[in-house]
Amino acid sequence: MFRKRPPPEEERKVKANDREHNEKFQYASNCIMTSKYNILTFLPVNLFEQFQEVANTYFLFLLILQLIPQISSLSWFTTIVPLALVLSITAVKDATDDYFRHKSDNQVNNRQSQVLIRGSLQNEKWMNVKVGDIIKLENNQFVAADLLLLSSTEPHGLCYIETAELDGETNMKVRQSVSVTAELGDPNNLALFDGEVVCEPPNNKLDRFCGTLYWRDKKYPLTNQNMLLRGCVLRNTEACYGLVIFAGPDTKLMQNSGRTKFKRTSIDRLMNTLVLWIFGFLVCMGLILAVGNAVWEREVGSLFQSYLPWDPPVDNFMFSAFLSFWSYVIILNTVVPISLYVSVEVIRLGHSYFINWDRQMFCSRCNTAAEARTTTLNEELGQVEYIFSDKTGTLTQNIMSFNKCSINGQTFGEVMDTLGKQPKRLDFTPFNPLADPDFCFYDEKLLESVKVGDLHTHDFFRLLSLCHTVMSEEKSEGELVYKAQSPDEGALVTAARNFGFVFRSRTPGTITTTEMGRTVTYSLLAILDFNNIRKRMSVIVRNPEGRIRLYCKGADTVLLERLHPCNQELMTITSDHLNEYAADGLRTLALAYRDLSEDEWEAWSESQRCADKATDCREDRLAAAYDKIEQDMILLGATAIEDKLQEGVPETIALLSLANVKIWVLTGDKQETAVNIGYSCKMLTDEMTEVFIISGHTVQSVRQELRRARERMIELSRAKDGGKDGGMEGWAEASFTGKGLKDGQEGNGTTGGGSKQRHCSSFPSSPSSDMDNISGEFALIISGHSLAHALEADMEAEFVSTACACKAVICCRVTPLQKAQVVELIKKHKKAVTLAIGDGANDVSMIKSAHIGVGISGQEGIQAVLASDYSFAQFRFLQRLLLVHGRWSYLRMCRFLCYFFYKNFAFTMVHFWFGFFCGFSAQTVYDQYFITLYNIVYTSLPVLAMGVFDQDVPDHRSLEYPKLYEPGQLNLLFNKKEFFICIAQGIYTSVVLFFVPYAVLSNATQINGVPLADYQTFAVTTATALVIVVSVQIALDTGFWTVFNHMFVWGSVGSYFTIMFALHSQTLFRIFPNQFRFIGSAHNTLLQPVVWLTIALATAICVVPVLAFRFLKLDLKPQLSDTVRYTQLVKQKRRKPAGRTIGGAWRGTGSVSEGRLGARGGSRRSGYAFSHQEGFGELITSGKNMRLSSLALANFASKHSSNWIETLRRKKNTHTPPSTSGECSPAPSNMSGMGPALSNSFSVLGGSQETPIEEETDTGIRLSSSSHPAALEPAEPRASAQVANPDSSASAAARTDSPGGWARSLETVQEALFGRRSFASASCSQSPPCNARETPTLSKAHA
Repeated sequence: MFRKRPPPEEERKVKANDREHNEKFQYASNCIMTSKYNILTFLPVNLFEQFQEVANTYFLFLLILQLIPQISSLSWFTTIVPLALVLSITAVKDATDDYFRHKSDNQVNNRQSQVLIRGSLQNEKWMNVKVGDIIKLENNQFVAADLLLLSSTEPHGLCYIETAELDGETNMKVRQSVSVTAELGDPNNLALFDGEVVCEPPNNKLDRFCGTLYWRDKKYPLTNQNMLLRGCVLRNTEACYGLVIFAGPDTKLMQNSGRTKFKRTSIDRLMNTLVLWIFGFLVCMGLILAVGNAVWEREVGSLFQSYLPWDPPVDNFMFSAFLSFWSYVIILNTVVPISLYVSVEVIRLGHSYFINWDRQMFCSRCNTAAEARTTTLNEELGQVEYIFSDKTGTLTQNIMSFNKCSINGQTFGEVMDTLGKQPKRLDFTPFNPLADPDFCFYDEKLLESVKVGDLHTHDFFRLLSLCHTVMSEEKSEGELVYKAQSPDEGALVTAARNFGFVFRSRTPGTITTTEMGRTVTYSLLAILDFNNIRKRMSVIVRNPEGRIRLYCKGADTVLLERLHPCNQELMTITSDHLNEYAADGLRTLALAYRDLSEDEWEAWSESQRCADKATDCREDRLAAAYDKIEQDMILLGATAIEDKLQEGVPETIALLSLANVKIWVLTGDKQETAVNIGYSCKMLTDEMTEVFIISGHTVQSVRQELRRARERMIELSRAKDGGKDGGMEGWAEASFTGKGLKDGQEGNGTTGGGSKQRHCSSFPSSPSSDMDNISGEFALIISGHSLAHALEADMEAEFVSTACACKAVICCRVTPLQKAQVVELIKKHKKAVTLAIGDGANDVSMIKSAHIGVGISGQEGIQAVLASDYSFAQFRFLQRLLLVHGRWSYLRMCRFLCYFFYKNFAFTMVHFWFGFFCGFSAQTVYDQYFITLYNIVYTSLPVLAMGVFDQDVPDHRSLEYPKLYEPGQLNLLFNKKEFFICIAQGIYTSVVLFFVPYAVLSNATQINGVPLADYQTFAVTTATALVIVVSVQIALDTGFWTVFNHMFVWGSVGSYFTIMFALHSQTLFRIFPNQFRFIGSAHNTLLQPVVWLTIALATAICVVPVLAFRFLKLDLKPQLSDTVRYTQLVKQKRRKPAGRTIGGAWRGTGSVSEGRLGARGGSRRSGYAFSHQEGFGELITSGKNMRLSSLALANFASKHSSNWIETLRRKKNTHTPPSTSGECSPAPSNMSGMGPALSNSFSVLGGSQETPIEEETDTGIRLSSSSHPAALEPAEPRASAQVANPDSSASAAARTDSPGGWARSLETVQEALFGRRSFASASCSQSPPCNARETPTLSKAHA
């Protein structure tokens, strides 16, 4: 552990099969150690870490003070017992965590590997492998260290690896040995290998390696293609040999396993601030009592000096006051009990187990349960305001299916059945025995076109069977398994396979297919590989007849401009088809070909070879050569692939939107694809006021577009606000105290579009002040190059101001770094909790940057899961994680903290009042054992039970009423105000608990006439009253009773009496006479009726005001949860529900096809279907024959059904209610019957083709507005109405004279609870209902 670290390397030199030579450089061994402690270092290191926390250091300081006899009024064990308990519990937790790390390390370090030692292969543990050793790897084995591949059983020295644990990518990768070592396949030959590798020092760059092999007086360059990295798995390769270059902590895997940023919740930060305030309050109390001691000793104490002299160190009243100050610091320290921190961790641990055990978040298809990978962030799940989501694999399944295609101007795949029956799936087996049985297609016209031998159709599928880098493995005759770089390519090759053009196998120079039952072998002349700049790939092949042809597929934006002019008419038709496909949210590619003469091929081949051998700008030269040949092509058609939405995504996004959570999609996909997926998943809706597109390429253009967007928002908002009539103005005046929308938004924290504007203080006043007044639902779409400018320092404020006023934001073509930068930007400018969710390695930086990171265990490996705080298998589980577990965790933690501070102030402040009656002598009211056990035994378990099990409404109600989530976002349940209310109640309780017994007992007598005014009687009476009062208080605070709550609450009271009688028993006195002097004091005191009357009186004075206040608050100003509980209670009593119920609306709504954007029409461009970054073309053509293992592709059916949320979001005649009357002021938005205008300078979307959705009528009763000004007004069928907040509605409804009033108004109350996003002026109710909705047009804010 304390070994001197070697100096940093400038370069690494490794000699094969020479351990003595390599040991001179002191390279790290292959033993890894992720654990923090060992047996010797655990105690000192763990204690050092624990005492770095301020709270633990504070209590250690108190313990030291208590060891000083002159100032200690309490025994040392009153502090050391709880401190030792806390340190022990934390140490056990740390030791357990480290034990599992040791266990994991030992499991990895003790794996067996075959090492070539002295000419023979010997089994060695991984931990004993050294740099310079040669290792043999077999199929499906993990790579033990970073190896230079020397040879392989595969042709050309190839091997295939899977890197899911390294970078999260599940697609197979190919590695190839240096040609000179490829033939050293025999251990005897490898034992003689003595080459030396000189390379770069250890680093964390996974995609880069630079080195040189020196052997036999020659040198050979080494790249990343020659390396096998630790963490990879050897696949589809019988065996290979490698030379260890980096071992253990020097491997790239371990170099990338940096420490994750420690995340703390907002409650943690607030609690630290409050603890500092409490400590300041403690010092103030100590100073007051010390001054009192000085005055008392000078004025009164001096009179008793003759027989009550000061203790020897004290020689004057000032020194006495000084010691008194420290004595009171010790006595009053329980205002910050050490048990607080332990209790918080226990509660969080319980909440984490609830998440892990939730069966409704278990995915049976994947056999994956939800997992809380951290225990420190649970309550922050109830405060999320911004969600940043990846698209592919997160919102979608990342499982592609061939959906539609356009061939020679004719579209296929559109199956219309007028009878509404499910179209019949085509059976390819009779036509093609090699067809994939899992392939689904429904249009018989395409199959007939293939059967009749249409040349265009044959060329179309021939291109799909040849132009790709897919690997094929034929396990048995006709049983083909494709392994593709991306699901897109796999879907296209599978489609060609089913339509009779079967890709069978490939070599570095050939591609073998079966075309309509006939085996054909093509010569593969060149692969012009895909990358994100070219956005296309091509192959040049020679058919058996000797004809040379280039086949190309790529994004329509780049491929259509490379067509021959004769394709103009066909290009127009195909472009229309592409727009239709993109409007349906499909990923598209255009297909084309070009015939080449022998001379053209020879001339281009020579130029390509020169570019390939260039030492400088090789990539640019190759791109230019590729571009030269990919011209004057003939268009064949286009493909459309569906990346299906995950189950429940639209419902989840709609529900989270109603909970005032803003969702931003950060994706690397093309803008059009991302936008259409946004519409499919209901993140973007046709009801939005306007959708803005930011696509500038310069800083100035982006700034102008953002400003134009803000101006447009303000203009539309003012236009709507200007249409309000007198009734609206009266409502606004009542709600916003005459200051218009802005004040209302400050109270509620929301704009009418659901956007929160309470954090704009950091922005320039002019934009933010106007943006505060925005009402309406807006969306912002920004491209990657525009985002790069928007993230610059001088543009941050403008971008955040514009984006945060929008309900939805989509960032397209973003890099992983930009994803993290966007998250950091919101964290910087908004005091809001952020959550990032993704499934791939490219989402890791975003997940680590957000307050909360969620990983989806999907198709792209486990890298995102490993970096996350929470993980599950489906995006739809996010609604339950936030709206149920997150909200409950926040509620429980807030109630726990409020009660905890209350009970400790009630307990501790009694000492303060007693100080004025005991000469400020630092005498305690309670005995020291009660002080020790109060927070450990008497009051710890009840508050823990409340913190773990409490809930205000059941889980299904939390999902039905998403507005219940808003108090957490606004931080209403525990803040500085609530804290001061708690301590005020605690101080009031302490006053009652001290002065009531003091007043009663000072003149009370026992039955035999003996006075009761003694110290022990007073102490027992006060302590008993305290335990009873705080137990009654937690009984009132508990909203959900379990058997544990009953056991702990009443058991704690029972334990108090049991322990108290035991401490005052004769048995303990006989054993410890000096410690337990007061025999029978408890028994004698509690036998007196006056004592019980005193306790009852004190309890009543403490509890009755609380009960009265809560009843009044429930009646006059109920919270939203109170209203929900009351409405559900009424529903249960009525039995026969009035109106439609939520569950019925959810279940009864028929399935509506979502993701069909034909309603938006217009010239929307398509998104190309390449989801990988770069192709395998160079590897294939260079002789790297990629034979890959099987890939099981599961097809998940996506269920898109409309529900009550969709219906609510489509209504425009109500107003968003606040979650509580006093907590969230209404934030109205005036949504007219006219739909949003969506404009785009590039294209204007055409007429509406939207399927009409049946509107449901609302029924309700009219409550008296004269007696209740904010009463709920009836919602007329398809007309506008004013809706007040649900709290007032509940109160008014409760007073309805009609016996059936609740039944008739139930529906209206429910609608008020759901959080409608809009309402219209009262004048609309007098006008004819407006059902027409204009289709939105995409708006591009340009200069």
